[in-house]
Amino acid sequence: MVQNTTSNKLQSYESFAQGISPPGTPLFRVGILVGPGFLPMDMVGVHAVFGFCPGVEIHLIWKSLDLVEGFPAWWTKPTTTFADCPDELDVFAVPMLAPETVNDPEVIAFVAEKGRKAKYVIGVCNGVVLLGAAGLLKGKRVTTSLNSLPLLTKLGAAEVVTTGGVAVDGNLYTARPSIGSFEAALMVADIALGRKSAQLANLVIEYDPHPPLGPGTVQNVGKDIAGLYEGLIADIIQDYSLGAISAYQQRVSA
Repeated sequence: MVQNTTSNKLQSYESFAQGISPPGTPLFRVGILVGPGFLPMDMVGVHAVFGFCPGVEIHLIWKSLDLVEGFPAWWTKPTTTFADCPDELDVFAVPMLAPETVNDPEVIAFVAEKGRKAKYVIGVCNGVVLLGAAGLLKGKRVTTSLNSLPLLTKLGAAEVVTTGGVAVDGNLYTARPSIGSFEAALMVADIALGRKSAQLANLVIEYDPHPPLGPGTVQNVGKDIAGLYEGLIADIIQDYSLGAISAYQQRVSA
């Protein structure tokens, strides 16, 4: 559990943390799913933005407190188990996770429960596919990573957004990979905690992208690189589709 400070109370950070969250600041709970194969780039924006917002308590959630390995090679220790997770979260965020994790019935059930109860839900990259498996995309306007866009209508989405960084539908914020986690978090912080808090976090992280190679789009990189990427990820997308679509269909027909 983290609340705008380090767990071992480093004195050098304490005045900064207390300046953001003075005594009496209302608690704001943020849960981030960090199971095996999660992509750190898809959750770090959520963690960074809300970590510098007032009253925020961050939960890195998994089945157990055992170390999990993000992809690639990013070992993380969860802080909160499924069993100990607060019943209702202010924000529940789901980054991309490995198909084995996304297709796990226990994980899908947990995401369905927490996603229904959370005030705001953020899905980044193929984390959106997991939200779909849990039945949380039904009738929604959503987006996800380039190669998983075709899965979304099969997971109940009413409209698939193919351009732009974040699609918003009610309390659901779905985003493209990586930088989308920062943008979705800033948008939620602005609504949930106010413009002043969101702008302060925006300044602390100095969010001001300058892509040195241009945008990571098919139009920019060209067909050769886009084809290489599509080939590399094709089996992963197939694994997602088999488990997630089946789970969604079972959920809506139950």
